[in-house]
Amino acid sequence: MGLAEHVLTHSAEGLRLILEYLSILSVAVGLIAVFCPGGPLRLRAIPPRLLQRGPLTAARLTFGGWVALALEFQLGADVVQTTISREASALIQLGAVALVRTFLNYFLSLELKEKEQTS
Repeated sequence: MGLAEHVLTHSAEGLRLILEYLSILSVAVGLIAVFCPGGPLRLRAIPPRLLQRGPLTAARLTFGGWVALALEFQLGADVVQTTISREASALIQLGAVALVRTFLNYFLSLELKEKEQTS
């Protein structure tokens, strides 16, 4: 392994860890945001008509936004991991995990938009 390859591998591993940490942090902040509904931790404004539906709807929208952000960080970590993976089985596994996370994020985003548009 050459010097450039060594630096790339270690840099990618560090970046992957940072992205995974940000993912965990996003979920934790989302949890805090659910219990501090009037605080500044909302990713988007919740329309008043949805707030009238009850605290559960507001909590789902708030936490769902943070989980969607966490999934984006996880997907980024998967992409970085793919750059340093050498085994075909590891690449297939990473591809499958990335695909599942992409679908989860897509459907979570659809549900959040649907909740915001319904009255």
